[in-house]
Amino acid sequence: MLSVFDGLRSVTTLSVFVRLACAFICGGIIGIERSYKRRPAGFRTHILICIGAAITTLTSQYLYLNMHYFTDMARLGAQVVAGIGFIGAGTIIVTKRQNVKGLTTAAGLWTSAIIGLAFGGGFYEGGILATGFIMLAEQVFSRLEYRVLEHVPEINVYMEYEDKTCLDDVLQLYRRCDVKVLNIQITRAAENGEHNACAIFTLRLPRSCTVNRLMTLVGERKGIVSVEEL
Repeated sequence: MLSVFDGLRSVTTLSVFVRLACAFICGGIIGIERSYKRRPAGFRTHILICIGAAITTLTSQYLYLNMHYFTDMARLGAQVVAGIGFIGAGTIIVTKRQNVKGLTTAAGLWTSAIIGLAFGGGFYEGGILATGFIMLAEQVFSRLEYRVLEHVPEINVYMEYEDKTCLDDVLQLYRRCDVKVLNIQITRAAENGEHNACAIFTLRLPRSCTVNRLMTLVGERKGIVSVEEL
């Protein structure tokens, strides 16, 4: 452990201020990245969760060390770990295409709570290192993930189109791009009183064709209403 934090591990007015300040800063760092990506749980939400978790741990320590209550100091913190799930669940949505979104934000909220518990308990090193690793995962590794996803061998594509000629045009495009159609499902969808034909493709892409390039080519075809990767 770093000796610079030794004087701040006991529960004093100064240590309480430093712990809450650390929770405020680190929670804000994680939250501002989510706000930048326009997620529903962003800057203020992460700050509040991190500070709330920190004050929970501080309250447990205060009751045990200062008030001399016979209590388990870890009990309140354990409730935070379990209880934060209801906020995380609120950020997870399932789209009409059965896509699940918001898992990263939910995980970020949960880890923000854990970081708050760490700072509240005086574990400054753990909270700071965890914040650094979280930002590394969300900023650097997210770009690596997107690059990997650009070259996945198989994808599912949802497409809405106006008539059968559009479908034939897209199938010809797949053949020209050497994209193999593994499976296709034709359905109907009703939106705003208008009926568009829908197709769900399972495709195998060659190395020369990226996902974004294929989505752009399909979207440019005449009569295509919408296209997106599932």
